[in-house]
Amino acid sequence: MSGERDPVAGRFAALQLARLSGAIFVLLGALLIAGKPPTWLAGIPSFVGYILAAIGLFEFFALPRMLARKWKSLDQ
Repeated sequence: MSGERDPVAGRFAALQLARLSGAIFVLLGALLIAGKPPTWLAGIPSFVGYILAAIGLFEFFALPRMLARKWKSLDQ
């Protein structure tokens, strides 16, 4: 094994972090919408939950595809 890092491993980690942060945003958005936010989000109005959920859905579904397409075009 060589001492070099595989760039694909970094890309995979970035895709998984995008999905994880998207899922967390959706969860926090759902908690705000339901009126049961964590204590550190208690002062935020519930309409912000819809915004967080929309951002989270984008991060979970669209962002990984966009990144993968960009990286695929760079490799060719």
